[in-house]
Amino acid sequence: MNKIVLEVIGLTISHPQNGAYALVLGDKNTNLKLPVIIGSVEAQSIAMALENQRCRRPLTHDLFKAFADNYRINVKEVMISCFINGVFHSQLVCEKDGETTVFDARTSDAVALALRFGCPIYTNQQVMDEAGVMLNYDVNDEEGSQGCDFKERSIEELKEMMERAVEEEDYELASMLRDEIKMKENQ
Repeated sequence: MNKIVLEVIGLTISHPQNGAYALVLGDKNTNLKLPVIIGSVEAQSIAMALENQRCRRPLTHDLFKAFADNYRINVKEVMISCFINGVFHSQLVCEKDGETTVFDARTSDAVALALRFGCPIYTNQQVMDEAGVMLNYDVNDEEGSQGCDFKERSIEELKEMMERAVEEEDYELASMLRDEIKMKENQ
């Protein structure tokens, strides 16, 4: 099985599910993205890791990292292995004293831990085929979306991007853009 390397593109509020967020993971070699719906607690933990911020008291994922470090357990990689009934299933591949153990994990927890351990996040072609969303323009194009990192964009730019996404029938991206516009307008 060929592994596809993923990177965290961004987090945004998920309009269809109140209180939920969309974690957007991207294939480093294509414009294919995996939008994963996650809870607010996990979104906060991922955001803290992305911004290299620490709470005064450790979050659950920070506690796990400290525990694992203390007992010399290393998370080597995260694998998003399948997509069943709209739910992503993931594994943590851990190593201690040269022995590898695989644990089932929620994808949101697995990504939060991958960021803390600095390990790669992978998936496979089947998951990308079943759940991937293709952007129809180059994310590195200055007129494109720059992935899903919308924070640097003006409201006018976001509205143009949303119109383009609707024209291209990329409704997932359009909904993310709509939510970001609403957040910026309410600031």
